[in-house]
Amino acid sequence: MSRVSSYLGVGFAVLLSLAGLGGFIILLAREMNVFWLVLAPVIFAVYQIPAAVVYALWKRKHGKKTPSKDDAQEGNDGENPSDPRI
Repeated sequence: MSRVSSYLGVGFAVLLSLAGLGGFIILLAREMNVFWLVLAPVIFAVYQIPAAVVYALWKRKHGKKTPSKDDAQEGNDGENPSDPRI
């Protein structure tokens, strides 16, 4: 897979995030009152959900290619079985 195609998911997530921010601003710019001010964080979070989902899917696909040395040694919930202090 080429480098350009591997980062299209991140680019699409950024585009969705900017679209969500634009929708949020348009919604609040029309009529600003206390009700919208109180609900603003919830509305902003809802508009960011598509970008978060696309980014999570991209991250799952392009996450760790090979397990690191630390991950391979972890066992028993992070405890090292060869540790003499146990």
